[in-house]
Amino acid sequence: MVKRRVHVAAAAIISSDGQKALIARRPSNVDHGGLWEFPGGKLAPYETGLEGLKRELHEELGVEIRRAQPLIRIHHEYPDKHILLDVWQVHEFSGEPFGREGQAVRWVPLDELVNYPFPAANLPILQAVMLPTEYLISAEEADEDIFDACLERALVEDRVRLVQLRAKNLDEAVYLARAERALARCRQHGAQLLLNADPALLEKVDADGVHLTSERLMSLERRPIAEDKWLSASTHDHRQLGQAARIGCDFVTLSPLRTTPSHPEVAPMGWHDFQQLVERAAMPVFALGGMTRFDANHARAVGAQGIASIRDFWKAPEA
Repeated sequence: MVKRRVHVAAAAIISSDGQKALIARRPSNVDHGGLWEFPGGKLAPYETGLEGLKRELHEELGVEIRRAQPLIRIHHEYPDKHILLDVWQVHEFSGEPFGREGQAVRWVPLDELVNYPFPAANLPILQAVMLPTEYLISAEEADEDIFDACLERALVEDRVRLVQLRAKNLDEAVYLARAERALARCRQHGAQLLLNADPALLEKVDADGVHLTSERLMSLERRPIAEDKWLSASTHDHRQLGQAARIGCDFVTLSPLRTTPSHPEVAPMGWHDFQQLVERAAMPVFALGGMTRFDANHARAVGAQGIASIRDFWKAPEA
């Protein structure tokens, strides 16, 4: 049986303070009736994703999009159809949203979205709206004072809100001590900390999740941590992206996009190949490898969640 292919545009409309998202309840007489969703609808054959979304939001909510940016594209298989969800993050709009078709609409704090029932195809959107666009990977810093100063600067001056603690050269006791200090600083500034370490260390440090190396990722048969913690992984090709999806990763880094000083022998994939891999990733993807914050808009334009970096964020404070 040839499945129907349905192209749907959806909007992650975020409040001006960045704390809430607008969701709508599906009518009871349609597929997935009664579940909540990010508003949008099917595209006409002649429409682009943004054109269709502008029309749908005007018809459904009475608002006009002023500024929007690609967020994520999701391919989802149902028994009878293939859905492509073309999701845009709406940064600015005019009008006061309300259910013009009688549907319930609600502003919901981002951290409470998980309490609402959504169709399965919407679940990666939840992850994308709850994640920032910048992902800091800490440097292999031996000096604890320098480490603390660099992290503090990134949290305060760059306002980084997602941090991966990478310190492969430390023994477990020293790593755990650093993790406790880093976690306290992250909590102080409203950031989240992921451990690039054995997932079992979450039992000793109550961080926000774990980042898997590609080697650890490929060795696993199932998700190694609880669903209420972030699970990310390093990926480099479609095979590793597929494994990340199978074990239930929430997001990944994909690299190297450019040649990097740390791995000059590895051929970069470039933007075209990166975009082709992201298209089928089924989860948020951070671009990694020679990235700076000036690449963030380009990364978003080709489907990435944002950029991950060591060197662009990890700098000692100015004297």
